[in-house]
Amino acid sequence: MSDAGLTMRFRLLDEITELVPGQSITAQKRLLPDEEYLKDHFPKFPVMPGVLMLEAMFQASAWLVRVTDDFEKPYVLLQEARTIKYASFLAPNQVLTVSAEIAKHGSNTTKLKVQGMVEDVVAVSGRLVLERFTLSDRYPNHGAVDPYARNYHRGEFSRIWKPQHNHSADAIS
Repeated sequence: MSDAGLTMRFRLLDEITELVPGQSITAQKRLLPDEEYLKDHFPKFPVMPGVLMLEAMFQASAWLVRVTDDFEKPYVLLQEARTIKYASFLAPNQVLTVSAEIAKHGSNTTKLKVQGMVEDVVAVSGRLVLERFTLSDRYPNHGAVDPYARNYHRGEFSRIWKPQHNHSADAIS
């Protein structure tokens, strides 16, 4: 499998600032004025599309799930987005601070409570259900790719994990 099969087409998180495996994660996305989609959304009132705010919450949640399982199941899919509520906009040069808390961590699915804040205002919130797996679970002939996927995701994680402070002995440092 090529890198293209594992690479996120776009990473919406600039950094993960806090992480407690099995519990919670906080990450940030600064909306830059030159991001391509702002030309169309909307030319005279550029804001981050709601679906990308949802994607940022998913990406943070996926990192929390992967780290919680020590990358054992590197493939994480959004199974369900529940009660997603949009309450504010994210404009260029503002920061979306995304947080996710695990509500239930089962053998193959994880339920999370998520939200995105802009300054001190909740911009988006809801609940996500994520499914996680290995290729060998679904396609036994492709199981040899699983170790590569784990290493790839560990490398990507190390690029965005930038802890600011350690509040808990359980936090990753």
